[in-house]
Amino acid sequence: MIGIFDSGYGGLTVMKEVVARLPDYDYLYLGDNARTPYGNRSSETVTQFADEAVRFLFEQGAQLILFACFTASALALPTLQKRFLLDPASPYKDRKILGVLRPLAEYAAQNSGSGRIGVVGTRGTVNSGAFERELNEKKSGLTITRKACPLLVPLIEEQWHTKPEARMILKKYLRTVKEHNVDSLILGCTHYPVMMEDFHRIMGSKTQVINSGAVVAERLEDYLARHPEIESRLSRGKKQRFMTTDCPQRFGEFVKVFGGLEQGSVEQVQL
Repeated sequence: MIGIFDSGYGGLTVMKEVVARLPDYDYLYLGDNARTPYGNRSSETVTQFADEAVRFLFEQGAQLILFACFTASALALPTLQKRFLLDPASPYKDRKILGVLRPLAEYAAQNSGSGRIGVVGTRGTVNSGAFERELNEKKSGLTITRKACPLLVPLIEEQWHTKPEARMILKKYLRTVKEHNVDSLILGCTHYPVMMEDFHRIMGSKTQVINSGAVVAERLEDYLARHPEIESRLSRGKKQRFMTTDCPQRFGEFVKVFGGLEQGSVEQVQL
Protein backbone atom coordinates (compact mmCIF):
# COMPACT_ATOMS: atom_id res chain seq x y z
CA MET A 1 0.00 0.00 0.00
CA ILE A 2 1.11 3.56 -0.75
CA GLY A 3 0.42 6.07 2.00
CA ILE A 4 -0.11 9.71 1.03
CA PHE A 5 0.16 12.31 3.79
CA ASP A 6 -0.78 15.98 3.80
CA SER A 7 -1.67 18.54 6.44
CA GLY A 8 -5.11 18.84 4.87
CA TYR A 9 -6.86 18.63 1.52
CA GLY A 10 -4.19 19.86 -0.88
CA GLY A 11 -2.47 16.52 -1.25
CA LEU A 12 -5.57 15.23 -3.01
CA THR A 13 -4.30 17.06 -6.12
CA VAL A 14 -1.16 14.92 -5.94
CA MET A 15 -3.06 11.71 -5.23
CA LYS A 16 -5.29 12.38 -8.23
CA GLU A 17 -2.28 12.46 -10.56
CA VAL A 18 -0.56 9.51 -8.90
CA VAL A 19 -3.66 7.30 -9.14
CA ALA A 20 -4.16 8.31 -12.77
CA ARG A 21 -0.61 7.22 -13.63
CA LEU A 22 -0.41 4.24 -11.25
CA PRO A 23 -4.00 2.99 -10.88
CA ASP A 24 -3.34 -0.62 -9.83
CA TYR A 25 -1.95 0.01 -6.34
CA ASP A 26 -3.81 0.40 -3.04
CA TYR A 27 -3.74 3.90 -1.52
CA LEU A 28 -4.36 5.33 1.93
CA TYR A 29 -4.64 9.12 2.17
CA LEU A 30 -4.23 10.82 5.56
CA GLY A 31 -5.10 14.50 6.03
CA ASP A 32 -4.22 16.11 9.36
CA ASN A 33 -7.06 18.60 9.01
CA ALA A 34 -7.47 19.09 12.75
CA ARG A 35 -4.06 20.78 12.90
CA THR A 36 -3.86 22.41 9.50
CA PRO A 37 -2.32 24.67 8.26
CA TYR A 38 1.27 23.62 8.76
CA GLY A 39 2.62 26.54 6.73
CA ASN A 40 2.85 29.01 9.61
CA ARG A 41 4.15 26.55 12.25
CA SER A 42 7.72 26.00 13.48
CA SER A 43 9.88 23.25 12.05
CA GLU A 44 9.81 21.47 15.41
CA THR A 45 6.02 21.39 15.47
CA VAL A 46 5.75 20.27 11.85
CA THR A 47 8.26 17.50 12.50
CA GLN A 48 6.30 16.32 15.54
CA PHE A 49 3.02 16.23 13.61
CA ALA A 50 4.62 14.49 10.61
CA ASP A 51 6.28 11.93 12.89
CA GLU A 52 2.87 10.96 14.28
CA ALA A 53 1.44 10.67 10.75
CA VAL A 54 4.32 8.49 9.55
CA ARG A 55 3.95 6.12 12.51
CA PHE A 56 0.22 5.88 11.89
CA LEU A 57 0.59 5.10 8.18
CA PHE A 58 3.31 2.52 8.76
CA GLU A 59 1.13 0.84 11.38
CA GLN A 60 -1.69 0.75 8.82
CA GLY A 61 0.59 -1.20 6.49
CA ALA A 62 2.02 1.47 4.17
CA GLN A 63 5.28 0.30 2.60
CA LEU A 64 5.98 3.66 1.02
CA ILE A 65 4.80 7.08 2.24
CA LEU A 66 4.63 10.11 -0.01
CA PHE A 67 4.65 13.48 1.75
CA ALA A 68 2.17 15.38 -0.44
CA CYS A 69 2.85 18.45 1.70
CA PHE A 70 5.57 20.91 0.79
CA THR A 71 5.89 22.27 4.30
CA ALA A 72 6.42 18.79 5.77
CA SER A 73 8.77 17.89 2.90
CA ALA A 74 10.82 21.03 3.53
CA LEU A 75 10.90 21.04 7.32
CA ALA A 76 10.46 17.44 8.50
CA LEU A 77 11.35 14.93 5.79
CA PRO A 78 15.16 14.71 6.25
CA THR A 79 14.80 14.25 10.02
CA LEU A 80 12.13 11.57 9.67
CA GLN A 81 14.00 9.68 6.98
CA LYS A 82 16.94 9.39 9.38
CA ARG A 83 14.67 8.49 12.30
CA PHE A 84 12.60 5.81 10.58
CA LEU A 85 14.77 4.52 7.74
CA LEU A 86 18.41 4.87 8.82
CA ASP A 87 18.20 3.92 12.49
CA PRO A 88 19.18 0.22 12.74
CA ALA A 89 16.73 -0.17 15.63
CA SER A 90 13.77 1.13 13.64
CA PRO A 91 11.13 -1.51 12.79
CA TYR A 92 10.44 0.41 9.56
CA LYS A 93 13.96 0.65 8.11
CA ASP A 94 12.99 -1.42 5.06
CA ARG A 95 10.27 1.06 4.05
CA LYS A 96 10.46 4.42 2.28
CA ILE A 97 9.40 8.03 2.82
CA LEU A 98 9.49 10.33 -0.20
CA GLY A 99 8.68 14.03 -0.61
CA VAL A 100 7.34 16.31 -3.31
CA LEU A 101 9.98 19.02 -3.13
CA ARG A 102 12.98 17.31 -4.72
CA PRO A 103 11.17 15.98 -7.84
CA LEU A 104 9.86 19.46 -8.62
CA ALA A 105 13.24 21.09 -8.09
CA GLU A 106 14.84 18.52 -10.44
CA TYR A 107 12.19 19.08 -13.08
CA ALA A 108 12.40 22.88 -12.91
CA ALA A 109 16.20 22.91 -13.05
CA GLN A 110 16.23 20.58 -16.04
CA ASN A 111 13.54 22.42 -18.00
CA SER A 112 14.32 26.10 -17.37
CA GLY A 113 15.93 27.66 -20.41
CA SER A 114 16.85 31.04 -18.93
CA GLY A 115 17.61 29.80 -15.42
CA ARG A 116 15.07 32.21 -13.92
CA ILE A 117 12.71 30.20 -11.73
CA GLY A 118 9.88 31.39 -9.51
CA VAL A 119 8.66 29.63 -6.37
CA VAL A 120 5.35 30.31 -4.62
CA GLY A 121 4.10 28.56 -1.51
CA THR A 122 3.20 28.87 2.14
CA ARG A 123 5.36 30.94 4.48
CA GLY A 124 6.87 27.79 5.98
CA THR A 125 7.94 26.37 2.62
CA VAL A 126 9.18 29.65 1.16
CA ASN A 127 11.02 30.85 4.25
CA SER A 128 12.72 27.48 4.78
CA GLY A 129 14.86 28.06 1.69
CA ALA A 130 14.46 24.37 0.85
CA PHE A 131 13.65 25.00 -2.80
CA GLU A 132 16.69 27.23 -3.24
CA ARG A 133 18.94 24.56 -1.76
CA GLU A 134 17.49 21.81 -3.94
CA LEU A 135 17.51 23.91 -7.11
CA ASN A 136 21.09 25.14 -6.63
CA GLU A 137 22.19 21.57 -5.94
CA LYS A 138 20.74 20.47 -9.27
CA LYS A 139 22.04 23.35 -11.37
CA SER A 140 24.37 26.29 -10.78
CA GLY A 141 23.75 29.86 -11.90
CA LEU A 142 19.99 29.89 -11.32
CA THR A 143 18.11 33.05 -10.38
CA ILE A 144 15.33 32.15 -7.97
CA THR A 145 12.45 34.44 -7.06
CA ARG A 146 10.27 33.32 -4.18
CA LYS A 147 6.95 34.61 -2.88
CA ALA A 148 4.85 33.47 0.07
CA CYS A 149 1.10 33.41 -0.68
CA PRO A 150 -0.51 32.76 2.73
CA LEU A 151 -4.06 33.68 1.78
CA LEU A 152 -4.48 31.19 -1.05
CA VAL A 153 -4.92 28.04 1.05
CA PRO A 154 -7.81 29.39 3.19
CA LEU A 155 -9.46 30.84 0.07
CA ILE A 156 -9.28 27.46 -1.68
CA GLU A 157 -10.49 25.56 1.36
CA GLU A 158 -13.46 27.90 1.68
CA GLN A 159 -14.05 27.35 -2.05
CA TRP A 160 -13.60 31.05 -2.77
CA HIS A 161 -10.89 30.39 -5.33
CA THR A 162 -13.22 31.05 -8.28
CA LYS A 163 -14.30 34.45 -6.98
CA PRO A 164 -12.87 37.75 -8.33
CA GLU A 165 -11.40 38.57 -4.91
CA ALA A 166 -9.23 35.45 -4.95
CA ARG A 167 -8.00 36.18 -8.46
CA MET A 168 -7.11 39.76 -7.49
CA ILE A 169 -5.10 38.51 -4.51
CA LEU A 170 -3.30 35.96 -6.69
CA LYS A 171 -2.47 38.64 -9.26
CA LYS A 172 -0.98 40.83 -6.53
CA TYR A 173 1.11 37.94 -5.18
CA LEU A 174 2.47 37.13 -8.64
CA ARG A 175 3.38 40.72 -9.55
CA THR A 176 6.88 40.46 -8.08
CA VAL A 177 7.49 37.08 -9.67
CA LYS A 178 6.44 38.36 -13.10
CA GLU A 179 8.77 41.37 -12.77
CA HIS A 180 11.72 38.97 -12.64
CA ASN A 181 10.74 37.39 -15.99
CA VAL A 182 10.81 33.82 -14.75
CA ASP A 183 10.38 31.15 -17.40
CA SER A 184 9.28 28.48 -14.90
CA LEU A 185 7.01 28.76 -11.88
CA ILE A 186 6.96 26.10 -9.17
CA LEU A 187 3.66 25.83 -7.31
CA GLY A 188 5.13 24.96 -3.92
CA CYS A 189 1.81 24.11 -2.32
CA THR A 190 -0.45 21.24 -3.30
CA HIS A 191 -3.55 23.42 -3.00
CA TYR A 192 -2.43 25.76 -5.78
CA PRO A 193 -3.13 23.50 -8.81
CA VAL A 194 -6.82 24.07 -8.06
CA MET A 195 -6.18 27.60 -9.43
CA MET A 196 -4.00 26.40 -12.31
CA GLU A 197 -5.97 28.25 -14.99
CA ASP A 198 -5.56 31.52 -13.09
CA PHE A 199 -1.81 30.96 -12.67
CA HIS A 200 -1.49 30.35 -16.42
CA ARG A 201 -3.56 33.42 -17.29
CA ILE A 202 -1.68 35.77 -14.98
CA MET A 203 1.83 34.52 -15.75
CA GLY A 204 1.30 34.38 -19.50
CA SER A 205 2.38 31.99 -22.23
CA LYS A 206 6.12 32.59 -21.76
CA THR A 207 6.12 31.05 -18.29
CA GLN A 208 5.80 27.33 -17.67
CA VAL A 209 3.57 26.77 -14.64
CA ILE A 210 4.66 23.37 -13.36
CA ASN A 211 1.92 20.90 -12.47
CA SER A 212 3.32 19.52 -9.22
CA GLY A 213 1.06 16.47 -9.07
CA ALA A 214 1.90 15.35 -12.60
CA VAL A 215 5.65 15.72 -12.02
CA VAL A 216 5.53 13.84 -8.71
CA ALA A 217 3.47 11.03 -10.26
CA GLU A 218 5.93 10.66 -13.14
CA ARG A 219 8.92 10.58 -10.79
CA LEU A 220 7.21 8.09 -8.46
CA GLU A 221 6.61 5.74 -11.39
CA ASP A 222 10.28 6.01 -12.29
CA TYR A 223 11.31 5.44 -8.66
CA LEU A 224 9.27 2.23 -8.41
CA ALA A 225 10.72 0.97 -11.68
CA ARG A 226 14.22 1.48 -10.26
CA HIS A 227 13.39 -0.06 -6.87
CA PRO A 228 11.65 -3.41 -7.45
CA GLU A 229 12.40 -4.38 -3.84
CA ILE A 230 9.85 -1.73 -2.78
CA GLU A 231 7.46 -2.06 -5.71
CA SER A 232 7.05 -5.79 -5.18
CA ARG A 233 5.72 -5.20 -1.65
CA LEU A 234 2.96 -2.81 -2.73
CA SER A 235 -0.52 -4.34 -2.76
CA ARG A 236 -2.46 -4.13 -6.02
CA GLY A 237 -6.17 -4.00 -5.24
CA LYS A 238 -7.01 -0.60 -6.74
CA LYS A 239 -8.44 0.44 -3.36
CA GLN A 240 -8.55 4.02 -2.14
CA ARG A 241 -9.05 4.83 1.55
CA PHE A 242 -9.31 8.31 3.02
CA MET A 243 -8.67 9.31 6.62
CA THR A 244 -8.77 12.69 8.36
CA THR A 245 -8.13 13.94 11.87
CA ASP A 246 -11.10 16.30 11.61
CA CYS A 247 -14.61 16.30 10.10
CA PRO A 248 -15.03 13.35 7.66
CA GLN A 249 -18.09 14.91 6.01
CA ARG A 250 -16.22 18.07 5.06
CA PHE A 251 -13.25 16.03 3.90
CA GLY A 252 -15.55 13.97 1.70
CA GLU A 253 -16.74 17.16 0.02
CA PHE A 254 -13.17 17.98 -1.01
CA VAL A 255 -12.63 14.52 -2.44
CA LYS A 256 -15.47 15.41 -4.79
CA VAL A 257 -14.15 18.94 -5.47
CA PHE A 258 -10.73 17.72 -6.57
CA GLY A 259 -12.26 14.95 -8.69
CA GLY A 260 -10.68 11.93 -10.30
CA LEU A 261 -10.78 9.94 -7.06
CA GLU A 262 -13.18 7.45 -5.57
CA GLN A 263 -15.90 9.12 -3.52
CA GLY A 264 -16.26 6.50 -0.83
CA SER A 265 -16.42 6.88 2.93
CA VAL A 266 -13.93 8.91 4.95
CA GLU A 267 -12.75 7.75 8.37
CA GLN A 268 -11.95 10.07 11.26
CA VAL A 269 -8.79 9.06 13.17
CA GLN A 270 -6.58 10.33 15.97
CA LEU A 271 -2.80 10.52 15.71
